[in-house]
Amino acid sequence: MEIRVLKYFLTVAREESISRAAEVLHITQPTLSRQLAQLEEETGVRLFRRGARKIELTAEGLLLRRRAEEIVELAERTAADLSRQARELEGTVAVGCGEVAGAEILTRLCGTFRERHPKVTFDLYTAAADAVKERMERGLIDVGLLLEPVDLERFAFIRLPVRERFVLVMRPDDPLAQKESVTREDLADLPLILPRRLNVQSELASWFGDRFDALNVAFTGNLPSNKLAVVHQGYGYAIVAEGLPEARNPACVTSRPLEPELTAGTVLAWKRGQPFGRAAEAFIEHIRCFSGMD
Repeated sequence: MEIRVLKYFLTVAREESISRAAEVLHITQPTLSRQLAQLEEETGVRLFRRGARKIELTAEGLLLRRRAEEIVELAERTAADLSRQARELEGTVAVGCGEVAGAEILTRLCGTFRERHPKVTFDLYTAAADAVKERMERGLIDVGLLLEPVDLERFAFIRLPVRERFVLVMRPDDPLAQKESVTREDLADLPLILPRRLNVQSELASWFGDRFDALNVAFTGNLPSNKLAVVHQGYGYAIVAEGLPEARNPACVTSRPLEPELTAGTVLAWKRGQPFGRAAEAFIEHIRCFSGMD
């Protein structure tokens, strides 16, 4: 039996009239009559005696009325309790992310989640993907935003609908800033600042081809913001993901895309089989709804 149909039945029992009950329920009289007929067919008993002026309940109808009132009350109380529990959700969700464009989607997800659950706190940890992934493995981070390539064998994840474009960051007065993009040949003799992550270095090695081993690598670093300090002082040129806000600030540094273009994906991931707190579980479900996952 559907709760909705039981509510229809109780309204008819209270109003003692199908026409008045249909008005109260804001449905048509034929629709209500059809629902009641289906209920009698489902229960296999006659629930109403239809008189000239009003409808009366049979003995079976009286029994169903008592039980239906209990069922509907329990269903409404359960729904209210669940809603109250959702509204009062508390706790901390540990989130790790790098300085990439996908962080804008992550922060929107955090913001929309807190609109529904204002007592939940997000603890944000900023680091490169390898460090975030390591903390996820240890259970110190619930959800991580990871720049690919990354090994996700032990993680559930969604791939964000954005691509991170790699750029060369330089001082605004550098001659390369006059170009729309930079090529492998432009970078041949420059002091470069590369990502520390070996997976990303492998992607750059493929992009540079046989020129990679001859590069003048002055620095490596795990966070783009550290590299930009070196760029600003004029000691090198950094290859970073364009999503970094500082890389788009012409007052300190400027950036140009690599040619041919080099991009990478980003994923929101969480460890499979990891026991999460209620707040983290609810946030992961929020992420799943965002991505359309079952």
